[in-house]
Amino acid sequence: MTNAASSSSLATSASALSLRPAVLYPWFAPVTTLKGVGPSVLQGLRRLLANSHMLEEHPHHTPALRDLLFHLPIGVIDRRNMTAVSALKKSEYATVEVTVTEHAPPPPNRPRVPYKVATEDATGTLMLTFFHVKGDYLSHQLPVGEKRIICGVMEWYNGMATMAHPDVIAAPEKASEVIRLSPVYALTLGISQKTVAKATTQVVEKMAPLAEWHSSELLKEKSWPSFTGALKALHMPNEAADILADSAPRARLAYDELLANQLALGLLRRIERRQQSFTIPHNEAVIQLLMKVLPFSLTKGQEQVLADILKDITSGERMVRLLQGDVGSGKTVLAFAAMAQAAAAGLQSAFMAPTDLLARQHLETLQPLAEALKIPLALLSGKMRKGEREDIQAALAVGEIKIAVGTHALFQDDVKFFKLGLVVVDEQHRFGVAQRMKLTGKGRTPHLLQMTATPIPRSLTMTMVGDMDISALTERPPGRKEIDTRAIPFARIKEVIEGLGRVLNAGEKIYWVCPIIEENTEDDGKLDLAAAEERYAQLSKIFPKKVGIIHGRMKLAERERVMQDFACGDLQLLVATTVVEVGVNVTSATVMVVEHAERFGLAQLHQLRGRVGRSNKASRCILLYHDPLTEVARRRLTTLRETNDGFVIAEEDLKLRGAGDVLGTRQTGLPEFKLADMSQHLGLIRLAHDDARHILSTDPELLSPRGRALRLLLALFEYDVAMGQLKPV
Repeated sequence: MTNAASSSSLATSASALSLRPAVLYPWFAPVTTLKGVGPSVLQGLRRLLANSHMLEEHPHHTPALRDLLFHLPIGVIDRRNMTAVSALKKSEYATVEVTVTEHAPPPPNRPRVPYKVATEDATGTLMLTFFHVKGDYLSHQLPVGEKRIICGVMEWYNGMATMAHPDVIAAPEKASEVIRLSPVYALTLGISQKTVAKATTQVVEKMAPLAEWHSSELLKEKSWPSFTGALKALHMPNEAADILADSAPRARLAYDELLANQLALGLLRRIERRQQSFTIPHNEAVIQLLMKVLPFSLTKGQEQVLADILKDITSGERMVRLLQGDVGSGKTVLAFAAMAQAAAAGLQSAFMAPTDLLARQHLETLQPLAEALKIPLALLSGKMRKGEREDIQAALAVGEIKIAVGTHALFQDDVKFFKLGLVVVDEQHRFGVAQRMKLTGKGRTPHLLQMTATPIPRSLTMTMVGDMDISALTERPPGRKEIDTRAIPFARIKEVIEGLGRVLNAGEKIYWVCPIIEENTEDDGKLDLAAAEERYAQLSKIFPKKVGIIHGRMKLAERERVMQDFACGDLQLLVATTVVEVGVNVTSATVMVVEHAERFGLAQLHQLRGRVGRSNKASRCILLYHDPLTEVARRRLTTLRETNDGFVIAEEDLKLRGAGDVLGTRQTGLPEFKLADMSQHLGLIRLAHDDARHILSTDPELLSPRGRALRLLLALFEYDVAMGQLKPV
């Protein structure tokens, strides 16, 4: 690898670079140091190698060579078996050696006619076809009378063996380079297999070995290669089995990523607990007053979680707790109880939500409670007018406001707290570790309560929240009824709409969720997804002046206006995309219709169902599906009908979906792994968890020879925040 290190896969700070061992500089060199990576290829690599969150925050970042190495193959193409032309089979991939016999360019001014090149071997003729050929490229690649090795998919056209756009054209002397097993990579718009393979091969050939961070005993027991050896085995496989999830090279890399994750969580836990926090006295009078103003009594489960939170904040040791619970399970009320205790002790609290809409909704929920307890509360949002925002910031800085509700605006540099004692983070997975530490850094190690309505599969809790204590709310609040969930074929949609009329006549409200905004069709027209706008138009005719629509392309102000009219006004039926999944609370809504339910994941369906059933009225969730259902889709719908338990659903979701679905989406609350696949590597999590605990107990600063090698591992996976807490070497 080149020693250039002017850029990394992230917009890396100078402090992060100073922590990076020099031996890793080549791994973080920009992909632009590779041959063939110009501006257009760079754009494709940006889309390919960055997750959606990265593209949102750093749209112009330059991926690093490490990112290319961590983009593992998803399959292989076997070019090793040479086939005679007469033995070619339709639609099969083949490698042939032929002689070029004739070129037949298309007539002038007829660009849709293919350029044809006739070739042959001793057994028959193979016609090669190309479209949009520029200049004399093909005459150089396929000179008449010369032999060439051709690889591609064979088809029959007008009774002749034909191959369109072969992906390999090589002279016989290049046989050793092309007649081999070749990796296949996931792609994105604007980049080809050949481009990714050529770039990756350059990096693999330059990789220098790294110090080994595993014991020789473990490597021998598992038959694992070295870290660089494993990467080479995957990008240059000798056998198709080498890239499978259970292969030794892939398991080795998965374990490395999981161990780095567990070490970082262990270090973060130590960081967040190392310092003492505020001792917030238990004020029983505040709790009793809150219980009087609440419109319901706490369940036993809520009482236990509240007791755990109060025990944490009165101990003097810093609370770092995750509160899990389905939508409507009472998480916000328990968070307010803790904030009320902090206010009674003269401390401030920050309540952070991922969107402005959700922050304002929390404000509406908390305001009556705060007024009843005479606790000054305010919203701080980036969408406020400058003067209003400055007034709120001034009041925060002198301690007049005890509870600040807001978005990421709460941790901007110009926001100062007088005495921040508690930080509450809602939908915690939408905020990274660095953001979390920035907010908690605004006080003297304030207590931290994180909340999520997305249940994390129990088998994965240590990968996501191994650095926190965990509380779970599993009971439904008193008076809430089970949601009646039914799966109904699309052919019965008229019956469903007729039933909705009766619901509207009773004064209740309805969600109708569609998976896309506009009509979307594929070549064969089979993708018959009903658009939200089309469904809105249909339902508006049936139920005039009662139907509204929201989707992600609407301006925020317009979306909020529609939501307000649905929550408090005349709109009774809201057609929406999954923008309603998080952050909408309309207690009078009693029916959720999900169209094309078979196209949604289990966790997402469960979140959508949680939008109803938020009062003492009977509620229904109707899953409209299109036949035929796949076995996986059938299991999803069956699971949703049989249980309302979010934790059971989370475990089943993990079984049914791969890492790309479960771990690669920001909505799940799980980390985004590149090398580990939780549907295949669950067994390695416990091993990594135990190994990390042993390492940090015996070598807490990672100063031993193995510890120094493990610093390389942490740096490779960019756990800079955790590394910053270690003693320098």
